[in-house]
Amino acid sequence: MSGLHGSSLLVTGGTVVTMAPGREVVADATVAVADGRIAAIGPHDALRAAHPGAAELDARGCVVVPGLINAHQHCTVDPLIRSVIPDDVDAQEAIFGWAVPLHARVTGDDDELAATLTAAESLMRGVTTVLEAGTVAHPERVAAGLSAAGIRGRVGGWGWDAPGVPHSLPAAEALARQEEIVRSLPADGPVTGWITLVGHDLVSDELFTGAAELAERLGTTMTWHMSPGPGDAESYLRRTGARPLVHLRKLGVLGPRLLLGHAVWLDDDEVEAVLATRTAVASCPAAYLRLGQGYTRAGRHGELVRRGGRVALGCDAHNAGDAPDVLRAAGLLAGLENDRGTWPLRADEAFALATCAGAEAVGLGGEIGSIEVGKAADLVVLDTRDPAWTPVGDLAAHLVWGAPGHTVRDVLVGGKAVVRNRRLTTVDPAHLRREAESRSAALLRAAGLDVPRRWPVVPATAAEPSSRPPLVSPSDRKDPLR
Repeated sequence: MSGLHGSSLLVTGGTVVTMAPGREVVADATVAVADGRIAAIGPHDALRAAHPGAAELDARGCVVVPGLINAHQHCTVDPLIRSVIPDDVDAQEAIFGWAVPLHARVTGDDDELAATLTAAESLMRGVTTVLEAGTVAHPERVAAGLSAAGIRGRVGGWGWDAPGVPHSLPAAEALARQEEIVRSLPADGPVTGWITLVGHDLVSDELFTGAAELAERLGTTMTWHMSPGPGDAESYLRRTGARPLVHLRKLGVLGPRLLLGHAVWLDDDEVEAVLATRTAVASCPAAYLRLGQGYTRAGRHGELVRRGGRVALGCDAHNAGDAPDVLRAAGLLAGLENDRGTWPLRADEAFALATCAGAEAVGLGGEIGSIEVGKAADLVVLDTRDPAWTPVGDLAAHLVWGAPGHTVRDVLVGGKAVVRNRRLTTVDPAHLRREAESRSAALLRAAGLDVPRRWPVVPATAAEPSSRPPLVSPSDRKDPLR
């Protein structure tokens, strides 16, 4: 295993889904990796001769795809209380009855643990890049947690200046904190900083415009949440007389540096504003379905894709999208759009959102998202010996509709094997599980929250004597699994 962490590596014999501009699939190919980047794609013998000292990762009979990109993922608190917030409460109760009390109790250790846990789960699902959508308290610890697992990512500290809201800061102080966080993380490292405002109706025009100017000055990107439901439009119309993205376009803050989280409830003028300014959108379909946010009534992400817009996929949080599974998100978004029928998405288009198109949308198209010479060696090897791949069909349809995420065998990030033979090489999953169980219980106690359980949990007790005949004959008991 240690040989796969060196400066050169050959991933040999796989069917390579390049996601390059021509969408070529290269059969029986070897991918040469040198110093963390893709050096060549070609026949094994030629690349073996060109890289005589390289270790080998045998991918014969496997499908090799680019690392998947999660453009909107919350890595704090929720990973430690996953599947805990009830699914029959509205957004206000979920936020103020659950999330806010828990965030008030979180420590730096909690945030780092939660981020490491999110990264570990993501890597096991073939996700090699996670864009953290905003950390309330300890962004530097979140960056440390992502780095420990070996994933690529971006991290920022949530900023807002609405009066009367916990953790609110005046615009100037909020911007100073944003700059401090971005500068604290290496600009050329795998985990970098970016500007993350909470968005919605909790940010003043001064803070929005200041953030756009700061992003330009620092040469970075930015993100904020907008219009997952109808509430933001209603609020902006009352306050400004215009819908959110029309107002933000007038402010001059839309543009290619901005990745909007959600942007579901848009009207025609807002769609035109997104397209005209080349603003990107992170679509989190699992969250819209779980939270009942009305995507089937209002969502227009398929239209944005088909009209040349910049769209990436996200998974939101462990009590919204519930799992950092980008392949699942690709299938859900395509399914939602196909059911609506107005702007249907093919499987190949959906998979592009998880890879090359998603990379371009988040400003990393020159670095990741496809298997091309010169790009970072973020590679995922899928084991086609699994029944889910038997027999192999059209690769695009198989990847999106066949749900093969559980067949991830190996994962490379920057040429380093972070998952090998279905095992993480960077962190100990058993240790993560013990720590997460302990911290979850402590957080819930500190916040005074009880986990609602739909089904009663009862202790096992000795069975009462029964006069009923046995359900299994004595001969069958010799092998109860037959």
